[in-house]
Order: sequence, then structure tokens, then C-alpha cells
Amino acid sequence: QTMPKEAYLYGLGYDMYTKYGVRRYGFHGTSHRYVSARAAEILGRPVEELCMVTCHLGNGSSLAAVKHGKSIDTSMGFTPLEGLVMGTRSGDIDPAIVSFLCEKLGRSASEVVLGYLNKNSGVLGLSGGLSNDFRDLEEAADRGHELAKLALDVFAYRAVKYIGAYAAAMGQLDVIV
Repeated sequence: QTMPKEAYLYGLGYDMYTKYGVRRYGFHGTSHRYVSARAAEILGRPVEELCMVTCHLGNGSSLAAVKHGKSIDTSMGFTPLEGLVMGTRSGDIDPAIVSFLCEKLGRSASEVVLGYLNKNSGVLGLSGGLSNDFRDLEEAADRGHELAKLALDVFAYRAVKYIGAYAAAMGQLDVIV
């Protein structure tokens, strides 16, 4: 792990980290490590000289800020639910939405998080249940399906937002992979 504490700690009591390990871990590390090294190779520059954002996009998506060969931030957190809107995962949401949905849906927090936010949200939910497959959504959007287009637009907006934030955090951006 190369993320600094300011990137991986949540705004919770520090004891939640020390007692229970509650922190941002990120996922897809092998993918991000490989593509950052490969990008440096293609550019003919040492990875240690580059600041880049690597993008692992698909049904489960994550972005990473890679500064001088080390991952300094990632969009996924304690679980893969945090971060970008994904195929079936909501990505970043206000935590109070969980208790709101528990009340409205008559479900437990586990049912809302594991069932709804993990398996029935993301582009699947935004598209009105059309598909969690980005290829299907692109085809439907091209045919005029408004919710498919909206789902893709929300996904793209969030990706661009993360890229901009990571560029600012690194102080420069040499390449997006």
C-alpha cells in the first residue's frame, strides 16, 4: 500500500481505523500497476517521472492516481461500492441515503447496501433496469433511449470529476490511461 494516510483515512474517529481497520483500501491494484508501467514503457519515460490517472473501466470500475510510480489515491474505498457509478453499484452516495432507503423500502441496512446499492444500482438502476452492460447502453442510447444516455452521462461525469480531482491532488497530470 502506497496511499498516504490523508488519502486512505475516513472522517471518522481515529479509533475506527486502529481498532477495526476502517479505511480506504481500493481494488484493482494489479491492473492499475500494470497499466501505469505499460504506459510509461509506451511513452519511453520512467514511471517514476510521471503523474497519471489509470482507469479500470467496465462493470466494476475504479480510477487511481499514480504519482511517480506509486498509487496515492483510488476511487474505491473500504469496499468496491465506493467510487464511480458502476454496472450495478451506486458508487459514491451520501451515507444518510442508507437509513432513508431502509425506512422507505422497509429493509435492513444490510439488505439496502448488499442488495440494492451493490446489485441493483449503478448504470443498471439509472437506465431503468435496461442493462448493466455498457455496450448495451451505448446501443440503446444511439437508438434514442433517454435513460441509457443518462446512465452513460452520469458515469462519464463522475469519471471526469475523479480525473480532475486526482490531477489537482498530484499537482500535474502527464497521462490518462
